[in-house]
Amino acid sequence: MSLRKRFIELLAAASILVLAGCGNGKETEAELPEVKLSVWASGASRGLVIESMEEFKQLHKDEVKLEYTVSVEEEDTCKTTVLADPKAAADIFCFPDDQLQELYMAGALLEISEDKDAIIDSVGGPDSGAARVAMRDGKLMACPMSAGNGYFLYYNRDYLTEEDVKSLDRILEVARDNGKYFTMDLGSGWYIYSFFKGAGLTMERSPEEDCNICNWNSTDMPYTGVMVTECMLKMATDPGFKDLGDEGFQEAVASGEVIAGINGAWNAEKVSSAWGRAYSAAKLPVCTINGDEVQMASFMGYKLMGVNANTSSPEWAVKAAEYLTSEEAQLKRFKKIGDCPVNLNAAQREEVQAAPAVAALTEQSEFGYAQNVADPFWSASQIFGITISGGNADGRDLQELLDEMTAGITEKQD
Repeated sequence: MSLRKRFIELLAAASILVLAGCGNGKETEAELPEVKLSVWASGASRGLVIESMEEFKQLHKDEVKLEYTVSVEEEDTCKTTVLADPKAAADIFCFPDDQLQELYMAGALLEISEDKDAIIDSVGGPDSGAARVAMRDGKLMACPMSAGNGYFLYYNRDYLTEEDVKSLDRILEVARDNGKYFTMDLGSGWYIYSFFKGAGLTMERSPEEDCNICNWNSTDMPYTGVMVTECMLKMATDPGFKDLGDEGFQEAVASGEVIAGINGAWNAEKVSSAWGRAYSAAKLPVCTINGDEVQMASFMGYKLMGVNANTSSPEWAVKAAEYLTSEEAQLKRFKKIGDCPVNLNAAQREEVQAAPAVAALTEQSEFGYAQNVADPFWSASQIFGITISGGNADGRDLQELLDEMTAGITEKQD
């Protein structure tokens, strides 16, 4: 065979290989699996979740054709919406840790088995608070997303000193003397828990039945339910107090109307922007109950990200949930919306440790308790709180109000 003929044969063979290679590349691209994922996020975090999902999509663009949607579902209503129709719920959703039990019992959550040990280690190991609330029967049922689902005191240093904010009475005095307000949401059992628990009264889910144990109407404890309620009424009727929910709190801080308030870390950026150099935070103050100074308590908890057991793409839904709760994702949540990282590496970053909200949550954690309640607590405590916020305008007997609330809180669920 001539050299010329041999060269032509080799060139033809090489061309065939190149073309075959190109053909396989196009075929592989065409055969990438198509995955659609839906995510529910709070209104405050939706933009951030969209940004992170786009990053996730680009990271895996050579493995999967991903389409995603991110819709608003507030974390506190997530469980109710999911359980109303689990098959219609998003593939991935966020919720507070106290909702996990009912979601788990209903079979609505997919176990997070991939990278389980690494996720648990990242939040401090199996004995950490974050791991305990995310696990059931030895299985990881959701990815810990943030810590510090609790509350503390924000205050404006232009009006209040570190000494002032140790006492609720003093905070109210400074507020009214300056024509300003101290605020908290008395219509929420989440916040009024601080008075009763601080006074040594109990409210928690029963370990044996789907109901709550509560003695907020106690008449034989060192601090009775009536004593606690009298403390709340005194605050509610003080000219330096204004009852505001979350949105009202944000607006009043921005307008300068409020100089101190009990709220959570998710509003840290808004408070910081409004008060600037005067922005500060601390643990909850002491309140006066029956003449004694009593340290106010709080709920402390975590936010979790779960995967719907009904998802049609379990592998990619789990991967996305892990990405959305990764170290860098948690750090980004902290920077943009003030959520405190539960990932230890993220939590130990200098910028996190320097944040007043994180310092306040850490200080308050000594007086913080896990949020473990059954649903009847919320409506019964809300009705009571609204009555107290209005100064008990109808002059109802306080013990009767407490008895009614406690009966509602401890009602057994069907």
